[in-house]
Amino acid sequence: MIPLLGVCVPRGARICYYISMPKKESVLVVCSNRKAYHDYFIEDTYEAGLALLGAEVKSVRQKELSLEGSFVRVENGTARVYNMHVKPYKFNLLVELDPTRPRQLLLNKKELRKLAAKAEIKGYSLVPVEVYFKNGWAKLKLAVAKGKHLFDKRESLKKRDLNREMEQHFKNNIRF
Repeated sequence: MIPLLGVCVPRGARICYYISMPKKESVLVVCSNRKAYHDYFIEDTYEAGLALLGAEVKSVRQKELSLEGSFVRVENGTARVYNMHVKPYKFNLLVELDPTRPRQLLLNKKELRKLAAKAEIKGYSLVPVEVYFKNGWAKLKLAVAKGKHLFDKRESLKKRDLNREMEQHFKNNIRF
């Protein structure tokens, strides 16, 4: 007998190792708030579940939503996203829902306390950055952000233009 991983195996026996492959996470990005990267310095991001009703889920899967002008508040121990516009699902015959109603975010209490503390600091806000489906569940990427001033925006535009020019220059000059 040969001891192997706490199990005795007789001599001459074949040993097979079964390694389970990790499952791939399927992520479908539905909507992103690119203006948030222009208007804010993104410091930290969190992933939160999004509480939606049935018709809203179908509408979100069809990419009929907008994050423009939306924001997040932490009140009474819950986080809610405001002004996120979800277009009403056209085949919904039951209840007509308000497209901009506040939607609850699903977070741990520890994360809620962290977000509430960071949001209370002057100049910081909670901004939704992206909505996506991860393994079939609606998720919202939430960012703790600090507002940019006009000169900060100009500076970031200059950096982006310089990087673009350098890439074009290197692309045109490199020959194999």
